[in-house]
Amino acid sequence: MLKFSQTEIQHLIKAWLAISIAFGILLTKGAGFNVFSNSFTYYFLISAFSVGIGFLVHELSHKYVAQKYNYFAEFRANNFMLGIAVLMSFLGFIIAAPGAVMIKAYYMTKERNGKISLAGPTASLGIAIIFFILLYLFPGNLLFYYGSWINIILAAFNLIPFPGFDGSKIFSWSKPVYITTAAITVLMLILINIL
Repeated sequence: MLKFSQTEIQHLIKAWLAISIAFGILLTKGAGFNVFSNSFTYYFLISAFSVGIGFLVHELSHKYVAQKYNYFAEFRANNFMLGIAVLMSFLGFIIAAPGAVMIKAYYMTKERNGKISLAGPTASLGIAIIFFILLYLFPGNLLFYYGSWINIILAAFNLIPFPGFDGSKIFSWSKPVYITTAAITVLMLILINIL
Protein backbone atom coordinates (compact mmCIF):
# COMPACT_ATOMS: atom_id res chain seq x y z
CA MET A 1 0.00 0.00 0.00
CA LEU A 2 1.32 3.44 -0.92
CA LYS A 3 2.33 5.70 1.95
CA PHE A 4 2.13 9.49 1.58
CA SER A 5 3.29 12.40 3.67
CA GLN A 6 1.27 15.63 3.83
CA THR A 7 4.10 17.41 1.99
CA GLU A 8 4.06 14.87 -0.83
CA ILE A 9 0.29 15.19 -1.28
CA GLN A 10 0.69 18.97 -1.57
CA HIS A 11 3.45 18.53 -4.18
CA LEU A 12 1.34 16.07 -6.20
CA ILE A 13 -1.69 18.39 -6.19
CA LYS A 14 0.44 21.41 -7.15
CA ALA A 15 2.08 19.54 -10.04
CA TRP A 16 -1.27 18.10 -11.23
CA LEU A 17 -2.88 21.55 -11.27
CA ALA A 18 0.08 23.23 -13.01
CA ILE A 19 0.31 20.54 -15.70
CA SER A 20 -3.47 20.68 -16.24
CA ILE A 21 -3.35 24.48 -16.58
CA ALA A 22 -0.40 24.30 -19.00
CA PHE A 23 -2.07 21.75 -21.26
CA GLY A 24 -5.41 23.56 -20.91
CA ILE A 25 -3.76 26.72 -22.23
CA LEU A 26 -1.98 24.79 -24.99
CA LEU A 27 -5.17 23.09 -26.19
CA THR A 28 -7.19 26.33 -25.96
CA LYS A 29 -4.70 28.33 -28.06
CA GLY A 30 -6.41 27.31 -31.32
CA ALA A 31 -9.74 28.55 -29.97
CA GLY A 32 -8.28 31.93 -28.92
CA PHE A 33 -7.03 31.79 -25.34
CA ASN A 34 -9.04 33.45 -22.60
CA VAL A 35 -8.71 32.08 -19.07
CA PHE A 36 -12.34 33.01 -18.37
CA SER A 37 -13.70 31.37 -21.52
CA ASN A 38 -15.73 28.18 -21.67
CA SER A 39 -13.06 26.81 -24.06
CA PHE A 40 -10.34 27.09 -21.42
CA THR A 41 -12.54 25.48 -18.76
CA TYR A 42 -13.37 22.65 -21.17
CA TYR A 43 -9.74 22.01 -22.13
CA PHE A 44 -8.54 22.41 -18.54
CA LEU A 45 -10.94 19.65 -17.46
CA ILE A 46 -9.85 17.44 -20.38
CA SER A 47 -6.22 18.05 -19.39
CA ALA A 48 -6.89 17.35 -15.70
CA PHE A 49 -8.46 13.98 -16.52
CA SER A 50 -6.06 12.94 -19.30
CA VAL A 51 -2.66 14.52 -18.66
CA GLY A 52 -3.21 14.99 -14.94
CA ILE A 53 -4.25 11.43 -14.25
CA GLY A 54 -1.52 10.14 -16.59
CA PHE A 55 1.11 12.16 -14.72
CA LEU A 56 -0.13 10.96 -11.31
CA VAL A 57 -0.25 7.29 -12.28
CA HIS A 58 3.17 7.52 -13.96
CA GLU A 59 4.84 8.98 -10.86
CA LEU A 60 2.94 6.82 -8.37
CA SER A 61 3.98 3.71 -10.31
CA HIS A 62 7.64 4.61 -9.71
CA LYS A 63 6.81 5.15 -6.04
CA TYR A 64 4.88 1.88 -5.72
CA VAL A 65 7.71 -0.28 -7.09
CA ALA A 66 10.34 1.56 -5.02
CA GLN A 67 8.28 1.05 -1.86
CA LYS A 68 7.88 -2.64 -2.73
CA TYR A 69 11.67 -2.79 -2.39
CA ASN A 70 11.33 -1.02 0.98
CA TYR A 71 12.99 2.15 -0.31
CA PHE A 72 11.95 5.59 0.85
CA ALA A 73 10.16 7.18 -2.15
CA GLU A 74 8.33 10.52 -2.31
CA PHE A 75 7.33 12.79 -5.16
CA ARG A 76 8.69 16.32 -5.19
CA ALA A 77 7.43 18.96 -7.59
CA ASN A 78 9.92 21.14 -9.47
CA ASN A 79 8.48 24.64 -9.13
CA PHE A 80 10.81 26.12 -11.75
CA MET A 81 9.90 23.51 -14.38
CA LEU A 82 6.19 23.83 -13.58
CA GLY A 83 6.45 27.57 -14.18
CA ILE A 84 8.35 26.97 -17.43
CA ALA A 85 5.65 24.51 -18.60
CA VAL A 86 2.89 27.09 -18.02
CA LEU A 87 4.87 29.89 -19.73
CA MET A 88 5.80 27.68 -22.71
CA SER A 89 2.16 26.68 -23.20
CA PHE A 90 1.47 30.26 -24.32
CA LEU A 91 4.08 29.75 -27.07
CA GLY A 92 2.32 26.65 -28.39
CA PHE A 93 4.46 23.83 -26.96
CA ILE A 94 5.32 22.26 -23.61
CA ILE A 95 8.30 20.49 -22.14
CA ALA A 96 6.79 19.01 -19.02
CA ALA A 97 9.15 17.91 -16.25
CA PRO A 98 6.86 18.55 -13.28
CA GLY A 99 9.07 16.81 -10.75
CA ALA A 100 10.19 13.33 -9.82
CA VAL A 101 9.92 10.60 -7.24
CA MET A 102 12.92 10.95 -4.93
CA ILE A 103 14.23 7.56 -3.83
CA LYS A 104 16.59 6.87 -0.95
CA ALA A 105 18.24 3.47 -0.89
CA TYR A 106 21.43 2.27 0.75
CA TYR A 107 21.95 -0.20 -2.07
CA MET A 108 20.25 -0.47 -5.44
CA THR A 109 21.00 -2.97 -8.19
CA LYS A 110 20.69 -2.17 -11.90
CA GLU A 111 17.73 -4.55 -12.04
CA ARG A 112 15.82 -2.81 -9.25
CA ASN A 113 16.63 0.62 -10.66
CA GLY A 114 15.52 -0.58 -14.10
CA LYS A 115 12.25 -1.99 -12.79
CA ILE A 116 11.46 1.17 -10.80
CA SER A 117 12.17 3.23 -13.93
CA LEU A 118 10.13 0.89 -16.16
CA ALA A 119 7.05 1.29 -13.95
CA GLY A 120 6.41 4.88 -15.12
CA PRO A 121 6.46 4.41 -18.91
CA THR A 122 4.52 1.12 -18.72
CA ALA A 123 1.87 2.83 -16.58
CA SER A 124 1.67 5.63 -19.16
CA LEU A 125 1.28 3.05 -21.94
CA GLY A 126 -1.39 1.20 -19.98
CA ILE A 127 -3.42 4.41 -19.58
CA ALA A 128 -2.84 5.27 -23.26
CA ILE A 129 -4.16 1.86 -24.30
CA ILE A 130 -7.29 2.23 -22.12
CA PHE A 131 -8.00 5.66 -23.63
CA PHE A 132 -7.25 4.28 -27.10
CA ILE A 133 -9.82 1.49 -26.70
CA LEU A 134 -12.38 4.04 -25.45
CA LEU A 135 -11.57 6.27 -28.43
CA TYR A 136 -12.10 3.31 -30.77
CA LEU A 137 -15.49 2.68 -29.16
CA PHE A 138 -16.41 6.39 -29.10
CA PRO A 139 -14.69 7.99 -32.14
CA GLY A 140 -14.04 11.72 -32.02
CA ASN A 141 -14.15 11.99 -28.22
CA LEU A 142 -11.49 14.61 -27.33
CA LEU A 143 -10.94 13.35 -23.78
CA PHE A 144 -10.15 9.85 -25.02
CA TYR A 145 -8.01 11.16 -27.91
CA TYR A 146 -5.88 13.45 -25.75
CA GLY A 147 -5.78 10.87 -22.97
CA SER A 148 -4.27 8.35 -25.35
CA TRP A 149 -2.03 10.69 -27.34
CA ILE A 150 -0.54 12.59 -24.40
CA ASN A 151 0.17 9.43 -22.38
CA ILE A 152 1.93 7.88 -25.39
CA ILE A 153 4.05 11.04 -25.66
CA LEU A 154 4.74 10.88 -21.91
CA ALA A 155 5.96 7.27 -22.26
CA ALA A 156 8.06 8.12 -25.33
CA PHE A 157 9.65 11.17 -23.66
CA ASN A 158 10.58 9.15 -20.57
CA LEU A 159 12.03 6.33 -22.69
CA ILE A 160 14.74 8.58 -24.14
CA PRO A 161 17.90 6.55 -23.38
CA PHE A 162 19.94 9.45 -21.98
CA PRO A 163 21.05 9.91 -18.36
CA GLY A 164 18.31 11.40 -16.21
CA PHE A 165 15.52 9.70 -18.16
CA ASP A 166 13.81 6.40 -17.28
CA GLY A 167 14.96 5.01 -20.61
CA SER A 168 18.63 5.22 -19.64
CA LYS A 169 18.11 3.10 -16.51
CA ILE A 170 15.90 0.58 -18.32
CA PHE A 171 18.42 0.26 -21.18
CA SER A 172 21.28 -0.20 -18.71
CA TRP A 173 19.38 -2.99 -16.94
CA SER A 174 17.85 -4.87 -19.90
CA LYS A 175 18.14 -4.01 -23.57
CA PRO A 176 15.40 -6.52 -24.60
CA VAL A 177 12.94 -4.94 -22.11
CA TYR A 178 13.87 -1.48 -23.35
CA ILE A 179 13.46 -2.43 -27.03
CA THR A 180 10.12 -4.13 -26.37
CA THR A 181 8.76 -1.14 -24.43
CA ALA A 182 10.02 1.33 -27.06
CA ALA A 183 8.51 -0.79 -29.88
CA ILE A 184 5.09 -0.83 -28.17
CA THR A 185 5.32 2.94 -27.73
CA VAL A 186 6.14 3.47 -31.42
CA LEU A 187 3.28 1.14 -32.43
CA MET A 188 0.87 3.12 -30.24
CA LEU A 189 2.10 6.41 -31.81
CA ILE A 190 1.37 4.98 -35.25
CA LEU A 191 -2.06 3.68 -34.25
CA ILE A 192 -3.23 6.92 -32.61
CA ASN A 193 -2.26 8.84 -35.73
CA ILE A 194 -4.21 6.58 -38.12
CA LEU A 195 -7.36 6.16 -35.98
